[in-house]
Amino acid sequence: MRLGMRLLKDLCMTTEIVVPTLGESVTEATIGRWFKKPGDAVKADEAVAELETDKVTLEVNAPAAGVIAEILVKEGETVGVGALLGTIAEGAGAAANGGAPKSAEKSAPAPVAAQATTPSPVQAASPRSPNVDVLAPSVRRIAEETGINPATISGTGKDGRVTKGDMLSVIEGGAASASVAPSSFFEKAPPPAPAVRPAAPRTIEAREERVRMTKLRQTIARRLKEAQNNAAMLTTFNEVDMSTIMDLRNRYKTIFEKKHGTKLGFMGFFVKAVLHALHDVPSVNAEIDGDDIIYKNFYHIGIAVGTDRGLVVPVVRDADHKSVAEIEKEIAGFGVKARDGKLSLEEMQGGTFTISNGGVYGSLMSTPILNAPQSGILGMHKIQERPVVVNGKIEIRPMMYLALSYDHRLVDGKDAVTFLVHVKDALEDPQRLILDL
Repeated sequence: MRLGMRLLKDLCMTTEIVVPTLGESVTEATIGRWFKKPGDAVKADEAVAELETDKVTLEVNAPAAGVIAEILVKEGETVGVGALLGTIAEGAGAAANGGAPKSAEKSAPAPVAAQATTPSPVQAASPRSPNVDVLAPSVRRIAEETGINPATISGTGKDGRVTKGDMLSVIEGGAASASVAPSSFFEKAPPPAPAVRPAAPRTIEAREERVRMTKLRQTIARRLKEAQNNAAMLTTFNEVDMSTIMDLRNRYKTIFEKKHGTKLGFMGFFVKAVLHALHDVPSVNAEIDGDDIIYKNFYHIGIAVGTDRGLVVPVVRDADHKSVAEIEKEIAGFGVKARDGKLSLEEMQGGTFTISNGGVYGSLMSTPILNAPQSGILGMHKIQERPVVVNGKIEIRPMMYLALSYDHRLVDGKDAVTFLVHVKDALEDPQRLILDL
């Protein structure tokens, strides 16, 4: 295979695959995964690898059409901007169907003839697993001692990786025996495998798996801890009767979707209510810079979105100049991009205030952590029917708890309560937003 790749490089022009510019203040990334392997055909601008930075996950696209000639950086390794990741062979030698040139195929060694005897279940699978390069040392040690090929085991770890517990389960289940031949997974045969003795009770270590945090998760952890260490965080609560908003939404959601091409949710109303409150309590839209307070005369509202990779906060810019329909469309677009890992750095920078909706996961109440350097974050929660007193009578109403976490160094308790009451009043009586009351 290596000889074939060398011939491929000699016969064709090669194009380098390099780490692109990652954005402001981002200087390095980790190889999340390769979508292609040497010998695979690629089209121009087709995604060949995924990079994880401390802010976003992005794809590296092929700079030209051809065949992957060489991969120089393995998954999990850290690289800087402009680093060489691999090469693409292009030109006459790059076969249209994506295979290596005929000269490379002829140079490859002939496959070994199949043995007449039926292989044992442990040896029946391919001799090399796609996750070979990420096996834990404990897994390799067990494989060397027992002759069991990890490639024949269905891993229960992340991305199908074989864990130490998987290997021990095979041993306990009797899949391995003293007659098992050394696995071809290793470059050289290990010593004869000892007879398998009854396995000792599995320890905690055998049921654990150590996985390195992604760049995004490391950044989330660092920023949240910094917010706790640097700000004097305090949370105040209130509750809002969602009856009016829910009636309004049910009455107009069909017409709204037909006219604007997007669903009418609750976030548009909450953003408008927050804007109404921020105008009256500007300290919640400000930030501290050393000994100075910076009051923001613009309103970039961050919307916290949970993804499989972690929490991201895309920003609705100049939200005070946008209608409910424009806000709903933008938030819906952010949701799709966040799910597909397509959010750009620019879409997640510059927020002045954040809204976090834990209610979509069933949270009844929480104390959200500030998104530094912002001085306020509003937590939305689950809508739940509860008995409340209305005009002296007990009624069942759809209620939601609201939580405002704020930096007490900048925002006084009076301002925090006033802000939250403004949000409550605007949601319970939306006409106030129209009349600017």
